[in-house]
Amino acid sequence: MQTVEQVLTAATDSVTLINEVNAGTWNVEGMTQEEINDMVQRNVDHLEIVLAYAPVDSDDDTPDVAGSSDDKTSYTTAITTGKAYIAAN
Repeated sequence: MQTVEQVLTAATDSVTLINEVNAGTWNVEGMTQEEINDMVQRNVDHLEIVLAYAPVDSDDDTPDVAGSSDDKTSYTTAITTGKAYIAAN
């Protein structure tokens, strides 16, 4: 069973990708803008799904990311950044 911290740590890869694509430091050589936007969108979608994780009942061992008090600012900011990047490109 994963903890909230483990789930968020794993999702940090998506935050990094979105922020670096936006900053122009992620290697997108050979990719079309459509492919780049698709890649960013998949990572935005992943973060939105992860932030919504919550157990459905007492038998469900899904980590309660949605109900956690952990700081999720970097994740929500990356979602906003990713959506803005796609809209601009």
